[in-house]
Amino acid sequence: MASASSTAAPVLLADIGGTHARFALADPAAARPLLEHTAAAFPVERFPSLAEAARHYLASAGTAGAGVDARSAVVAVAGPVRDGQARMTNHPWVVSAERLGEALGLADVALVNDFVAQAMAVRQFREGDVAPVGGPAAAIAPPAATEGAATVILGAGTGLGVGVLVRHAGGWLALATEAGHASFAPGTPQEIGILEQLSREFGRVSNERLASGAGLVNLHRALGALAGEDPGNPAPEDVTAGAAAGDPRCEQAVDAFCAIFGAIAGDLVLAFGAWTGAYLSGGLVPPLLPALRRSGFRQRFEGKGRYAPTMAAVPTLAVLHPQPGLLGAAVIAADRAAGAGA
Repeated sequence: MASASSTAAPVLLADIGGTHARFALADPAAARPLLEHTAAAFPVERFPSLAEAARHYLASAGTAGAGVDARSAVVAVAGPVRDGQARMTNHPWVVSAERLGEALGLADVALVNDFVAQAMAVRQFREGDVAPVGGPAAAIAPPAATEGAATVILGAGTGLGVGVLVRHAGGWLALATEAGHASFAPGTPQEIGILEQLSREFGRVSNERLASGAGLVNLHRALGALAGEDPGNPAPEDVTAGAAAGDPRCEQAVDAFCAIFGAIAGDLVLAFGAWTGAYLSGGLVPPLLPALRRSGFRQRFEGKGRYAPTMAAVPTLAVLHPQPGLLGAAVIAADRAAGAGA
C-alpha cells in the first residue's frame, strides 16, 4: 500500500450494499481523506459475515502480504442503524459495531446508514464527479454559508436509498431515511396500470419496487402483462441492453423508470425542502444517464402543480464518482478525527 499523507494509522472504510461489499482506507488528516487507490469490491455472497469480508480486504490491501494495521473503521450499511447494530434490507447480514470491532481488533467502529455516507460525500464532489440532468446549472456542493440548506441524494441500485444533507450550526448533518420504502404514487394512466399489476404480486407497492434494479425488471414485466405478452424473466442489465439495442418493450420500461425516478426525486425535494438540489446515485444512474436526459425525468421532477416554478429552479445532478459511499465514509472519518462528530 502506498504511504498516506500522515503517519497515523489508516481508517478502514466499508460500504456494504445488497450486492457488493466495498472497502477502502482513509487518511483523516488529508484534504481528500479517501485513498482512492486502495478501493476494492467483493460480492457479499462470497463471505458469511462482514467481519470475514473485511478481514480478507485488510489482508490483501497491504504490501508483501503484511496486511494493513487499521485501528478504527467507518462502516456504511444498506439498512437502518439502531444502537450500533444494523440488519441489512436486501441481504441477510446482521452487522454489530461492537462485534466487528472485537473481530478485527479495532478500537472504534462507527456504523452508519449507507445514505448518511452518500449524503456526506456531496461535500467532497469535484468537477467530473457529477453531471447535470436537465434543469439549471448548479454548484457542486451546497452553499456553505446558508443555514438550513438541504440537499437530497437518492440512489437506484439493488434498492432505492435516500439521504439528506443539511447545513446546521456551522457544520453538516446527514439524515438517514427509508424514503425508498414510501408508497408508490402513480402519475399517469400507464402507471396506474403498472400499480394494479404489481399490487396483485406484492400487495403494497413501494417506490423501491419500481426505482431500482429489480424495479426495472418489475416495470418490464408489468408493461408486458398490460400488453398481453409474456415478458420473460430478464435481468436488469438485459433490460438496459435491450433498450440500447432498440427493443421496444425494453425501451418502454426504461422510459417508465426514468419518468418515475424523476417524480420520486421531485417528491423528495418537496418532502425535505431540499431546494439546493437532488443528487442521483446508484449503479443504474451512469449507464442510464443518456436516457435520463432525453426522457420525461425532468418533466416529472418539475411537474408539481403550484410548485412547478419553484421546482424548475432546483438542479438535478447524476453522481458519476465510482465510490460515493466510500467517499462519504472517509468524510465521516475525517469529521470524527477532528472532533466534529459524524
